[in-house]
Order: sequence, then C-alpha cells, then structure tokens
Amino acid sequence: MQIGATSTTGTAASGTAGRPQDKAALGKAAQQFEAIFLRQMMGAMRSASLAEGIDESSATDQFRDMADARTADSMATKGTLGIAEMLMHQFGARAGTSMSAAGKSE
Repeated sequence: MQIGATSTTGTAASGTAGRPQDKAALGKAAQQFEAIFLRQMMGAMRSASLAEGIDESSATDQFRDMADARTADSMATKGTLGIAEMLMHQFGARAGTSMSAAGKSE
C-alpha cells in the first residue's frame, strides 16, 4: 500500500474552507496512518513469538507478512481502533478553523 501525497492546490490558498475533497483527503490519510500503526503493532507481536515452528521458511514469513498487512488494512478500513477517527476529529477541527480564518482575511 503506497501512501500518496495529498495535493494542497486550491485549499487554503484559495480560501475555500471545509471542501469535501479536503475532508476526504484527511480521512484517507488518517486511515492510512491507522493501517501503518496496525502493521507495526502486528509485526512487533509476531517478532515476540516464543517458539519457532517446524515449517518456518522465508516464504512462510513473507506470506504471513502479506496476510498481516491485509488484515491491518481491513481493520483500518473498519475503524477498529478508532485512531483515524481521533485524527479526523483533532486535525479536522484545526484545519477547518485555520482555513476559515485564511478565507476571511482575503
């Protein structure tokens, strides 16, 4: 999963506050952050494994990593931990007030 940069062209510079595109971009970034956090957490849990299995190989490890990444993406999409929602609440309010203040000053 690749995290793409969001374009800021026409957001704060043009003084348009609370555009649906801006909110969607913030939501997507927050969801991707939650997915990365979950991947790191799952990877740390896997590395804390106390026993090595008989069938362990690099192919098995790679498949397990891919399955963990897919699980983390799915959990982030469903908002399992609520990290994305918390980021949306925190940064959405800040972005909305700073954008509306920039729009009023123009």
